Amino acid sequence: MIGDWKPVIGLEIHAQLNTESKMFSNDSTAFGQGDNANISPVSLGLPGALPVVNKKAIENSIKTGLALNCKIRGTSVFARKNYFYPDLPKGYQISQFDKPLCEEGYVEFHINDQVKRVGITRAHMEEDAGKSTHHGDYSLINLNRAGVPLLEIVSEPEIETPAEAAEYARTVRQILRFLDVCDGNLEEGSLRCDCNVSVMKKDATEFGTKVEIKNINSFRFVEKAIDYEIKRQIEVIESGGEIMQETRLFDSTKNKTYSMRKKEQAHDYRYFPDPDLLPVQVSDEWVSEIKSTLPELPRDMAKRFQQDYGLPEYDASVLTQEKSLAQYFEQAAKESSNAKAASNWVMVELQRELNDKKIDIENSPISASRLAQLIQLIDKKVISGKIAKKVFAFMLEDDKNPEDIVKEKNLVQITDESALEKMVDEIIASNPGQVEQYKAGKTKLFGFFVGQAMKASKGQGNPEIINKLLKSKLG
Repeated sequence: MIGDWKPVIGLEIHAQLNTESKMFSNDSTAFGQGDNANISPVSLGLPGALPVVNKKAIENSIKTGLALNCKIRGTSVFARKNYFYPDLPKGYQISQFDKPLCEEGYVEFHINDQVKRVGITRAHMEEDAGKSTHHGDYSLINLNRAGVPLLEIVSEPEIETPAEAAEYARTVRQILRFLDVCDGNLEEGSLRCDCNVSVMKKDATEFGTKVEIKNINSFRFVEKAIDYEIKRQIEVIESGGEIMQETRLFDSTKNKTYSMRKKEQAHDYRYFPDPDLLPVQVSDEWVSEIKSTLPELPRDMAKRFQQDYGLPEYDASVLTQEKSLAQYFEQAAKESSNAKAASNWVMVELQRELNDKKIDIENSPISASRLAQLIQLIDKKVISGKIAKKVFAFMLEDDKNPEDIVKEKNLVQITDESALEKMVDEIIASNPGQVEQYKAGKTKLFGFFVGQAMKASKGQGNPEIINKLLKSKLG
């Protein structure tokens, strides 16, 4: 709510489905090929070329619909969406209109320590268009993307803030990646987001005029674009203007939206069933078969991590952002028998190194098994936590087990109490002034003595024994 105004937000997420070939032809969907390399008569819409539906795309769409709690239609229909644009070679896009494959679902996510549920109106299959790049007085068209299979996931207008919109989009991407139906790569255009935004008076009963912001490829930009658009619409209305139904684009350098074209209505596209494609028939048995292959989804996995491993909600949420990260953690937790330590090492030390080096968890130089071995060395008091960080640094550079590194570098923890006692006696004798201050009540100096002892032992002294000796001798 902004003053007397209530934002009304809905998102349309376009997810490129993970298939080797396009929606209606056997052209490759591989990213990064030469311009117009992945084309054929079907992609180009040449006379006489007939489309054939990609079964894998339908399976991926059904799988997604089930994960989004949607109903799966027994019969869905492909339609022609007619409009002219140079990167649409047929002059129409094959999409689904009044009979989509998936509908009436929902997504739940956490926002401000509360669970928010947003309805899914529909998730329908369609083909992508090509790409135009404009260069002054001429344009170039690359049709590699033309015909690439998409699933358009349309939310209900139940999102109330820019932050909710961004979190909803992140959650949908997370689910898609867990299902392995879309790689969710925003930079390559595998996932794109259109935002529908309007504002209404808080006591009004009808929505305001909707504006669509097209093709946003960053969750941060989703939030910024919606935030700007809400403020723009309020300002226009309060100054006596009128909101036009239009399509706008977001300029991320200026953090503002600008008009692209007047928004078409559904009848402007002259939808009608594609005469070259039969209705898609989906049996209950096929849906059940696909349902049996669904993996554990992020929210369920996070709850299990809390129950089975005693993790805080925050840890469980972070560790289930990516399926590969969750799998890495779980392996380390099981093999080390110390889930909380595994969580801390993965979330802090490992993630920091991977982010710095721009490496995915799948390509981590330290396997989950070797991280588990490191945790066990700490728990067995072979090494201290401080020494473990040194060993961890060596593990990043060297493909060796932590135990071998500890032996090779002579990093075994000193647990000989008599040796540590001699060291503590020398530290106390060398610092009479600090001893006197400590005994006079300046107890914070205890940390100074601990630091001196760890320094003298080159970080290898057992901290528990050192603390016990210092407390005893300092009184």
